[in-house]
Amino acid sequence: MKKNHSASMVVRCFVSGLTVFLAVQTIESKDASKTKWPTQGWAKAAPASVGLDEKVLAALDSDLARGKYSLVDSFAVVRCGTDVFERTYSHDYGTIYAKEAKTRGPLNAHLTGPYNYFDPAWHPYYHSSDLHSMQSVSKTVSSIIIGIAMTRGDFKARLDTPLLKYFDVAKVKNVDERKRRITLRHVLTMSTGLDWNEQVAYDDPKNDASLMEAKDDWVQYVIDRPMAQEPGQVFNYSSGVSELLAYIFQQETGQDIEKYGAKYLFAPLGMDSFWKRTPLGLADTEGGLFLRTTDLAKIGYLYLHDGIWDGEQIVSKDWVKQSLSPFIDAEDGFKYGYKWWLLPRTDRQGYIWMARGFGGQRLMVFPEENLIAVFTGWEILKDPAGDRELVNRILPAVHGKACGSVPD
Repeated sequence: MKKNHSASMVVRCFVSGLTVFLAVQTIESKDASKTKWPTQGWAKAAPASVGLDEKVLAALDSDLARGKYSLVDSFAVVRCGTDVFERTYSHDYGTIYAKEAKTRGPLNAHLTGPYNYFDPAWHPYYHSSDLHSMQSVSKTVSSIIIGIAMTRGDFKARLDTPLLKYFDVAKVKNVDERKRRITLRHVLTMSTGLDWNEQVAYDDPKNDASLMEAKDDWVQYVIDRPMAQEPGQVFNYSSGVSELLAYIFQQETGQDIEKYGAKYLFAPLGMDSFWKRTPLGLADTEGGLFLRTTDLAKIGYLYLHDGIWDGEQIVSKDWVKQSLSPFIDAEDGFKYGYKWWLLPRTDRQGYIWMARGFGGQRLMVFPEENLIAVFTGWEILKDPAGDRELVNRILPAVHGKACGSVPD
């Protein structure tokens, strides 16, 4: 009798557990079915429909339009999968930068072509299209593409793989034991320890990023740099280290990172793009990507959904989690993950996830609010608006905590 009773209890527990599991799966399925996937474009609605105060956003829009934050080209806000505020601001860059476009210098080493940052045919819009230069947002997107390749099994190397595995060491300058200890994780987290000066203005002739872009072989310029620190110890912002991602990707997978990203990231998300290339033909993963403003918001939406897009796991949940984990203390109060900037919140624990680019390119993701804000601009001769200030202009618009709630 005891055996029968025990067996009966096991069956009942199993059935009960199965019922709960199926109920949870049903709820998750219903929640997933409610998710808006903007592959063909964002749904649009009024800010109030998703718990945002339009007056707060309009006040920021007014300041942007009158030039309080100079040379901003666009501003958009997405909440709960809905585009609720979108503005563009027109500037005559051919006139604004007419003198600089004809003067050789750190931001115009070749006078013509895609690395004359003052040429209106190339910057900030690609050949008069609506594709805007993303600059260093390219770094973040490149990290995502590597994560996708790892998810798909095409990028097989682990992140503790030595960087010098991908080079003929006999042809690399300044090799020492510290350089031998650089790993792929150090490349992703700007902590290689290589001597690199990008703390000065980009129009400063001592800026290594501008010096690199004046060369033909960018990768060789970077890998030849001497060591300044032990790898993994110090954050040092480096566009050069980020350009290594294109080279590493090609060496590891045998594929071009731009073409791979077009197939496995941009196509599923419904995004158009253009990507500049170095003189030797590598995709410019440090700053060469061009996207539309609202398409940039899709990158944030992908990460808000743990790498899932319309039922497909584009990039693994684990890669998303690692990317958004603070690996090292960065500049201006930020933490840094895998090419993601993490701004500590002042009102609660947690971070605002950001991708940032020269000239005023910003993707801001507020995970607790299910909110994404995007800015583009082309203020390249002086500092654009501060990140914290813009965050403080946006957050007061959030009056409803949940999607569909009405502002107070």
